[in-house]
Amino acid sequence: MTKEFDLTALLAERGAERYELHAKYLNHQLPRMLHTIGFDKVYERGEGAYFWDADGNDYLDMLAGFGVMGLGRHHPVVRKAVHDVLDAQLADLTRFDCQPLPGLLAEQLLTHSPHLDRVFFGNSGTEAVETALKFARYATGKPRVLYCDHAFHGLTTGSLSVNGEDGFRDGFAPLLPDTAVPLGDLDALARELKKGDVAALVVEPIQGKGVHEAPPGYLHAAQELLHQHKALLIADEVQTGLGRTGDFYAYQHEEGVEPDLVCVAKALSGGYVPVGATLGKDWIFKKVYSSMDRVLVHSASFGSNAQAMAAGLGVLSVMENEQIVANARATGDQLRTRLAALVDKYELLADVRGRGLMIGIEFGRPKSLKLRSRWTMLQAARKGLFAQMVVVPLLQRHRILTQVSGDHLEVIKLIPPLIIGEREVDRFVDAFTAVMDDAHSGGGLMWDFSKTLVKQAVANR
Repeated sequence: MTKEFDLTALLAERGAERYELHAKYLNHQLPRMLHTIGFDKVYERGEGAYFWDADGNDYLDMLAGFGVMGLGRHHPVVRKAVHDVLDAQLADLTRFDCQPLPGLLAEQLLTHSPHLDRVFFGNSGTEAVETALKFARYATGKPRVLYCDHAFHGLTTGSLSVNGEDGFRDGFAPLLPDTAVPLGDLDALARELKKGDVAALVVEPIQGKGVHEAPPGYLHAAQELLHQHKALLIADEVQTGLGRTGDFYAYQHEEGVEPDLVCVAKALSGGYVPVGATLGKDWIFKKVYSSMDRVLVHSASFGSNAQAMAAGLGVLSVMENEQIVANARATGDQLRTRLAALVDKYELLADVRGRGLMIGIEFGRPKSLKLRSRWTMLQAARKGLFAQMVVVPLLQRHRILTQVSGDHLEVIKLIPPLIIGEREVDRFVDAFTAVMDDAHSGGGLMWDFSKTLVKQAVANR
């Protein structure tokens, strides 16, 4: 007799083996890293902007699954939408019909970017970028795509070709013939466009790595230059989109910017079902899908699946009904203002920047001799260790989950769920202040922990 599958029982029986299972069967370096920095927690459940461990302690989530959990975990509206679509038992993914949910979600998405006309649904942010790269090349008939230094657009081969971080690219060549230009440098963009082979520029309006915003006027001027040379502007809004920066899309902070293609993912999933979307102009889609012979020239096996579409519709409904974008703007302004006020107080704190609930906290070389010597020791071992020293006590002593914004960067990026409010702002600022007080005292647990980080950094060389 076949044993009935019981997921609850399986988790109860084997859940404690989570780190051992991962080390044996998945990426073995992940549990090793988590053990080293003391992030090897066991979270039992999550709701909204919080996790809870087995002892009932709550943890404030200021990372939101790298932006996936825009509405927090298990929002009841999105959860109900997923339950409803499962209960409906739709004839999904037949491949030879047209289900209503993809059209309804596309219609809703496009209301937030009225200059765009059509949507392709895939399964992730990197797929959304891959789609944009293919569409731009085909629509323009040109092979090369420009991207910005320090950009992050994904890790599959096409999106890796427009990734501005060498650490991700090393060892995976040859990649596509794409070229980096500095963010904000219009002269560099113009020089590349004059070569006549550029299909597009792909750009994050606010870069996730380091939280660097495109300079005022850059996106509009770049758009004009691109169009003069019959090239396209691709806005990667995978992390910045759906309200994160205080507008529905980050490119909307600059008047007159109308990208030809826009990539979204992450928060559109509601944290339930992977989804990516590439929005574009009608003429681009009609050129790619130019005949019935080309009807499947670009597709995805699980693209437009009913569960993902239902989750996306639930997310957009919540965003409108609960004024999520306005909350992100107001709460983000409050959090950023309070953190920026600490720059003059702490010599190790160099800058606070960002928009909405995408905030970068940057640390820098202190002036006092004692702090400077310790800073120099950490920098010699590995750049980015001080930021990690801040992240660890935030979790261990204050139960707040954050992370550095990129490898070898002294920057913490805050990308919490967009539903947080004054209570969460107070909790984070109070905890951050306590950690910085400890760092500037010249003693304390932070500097003791630095010895562990330095030892590990040296061992990994």
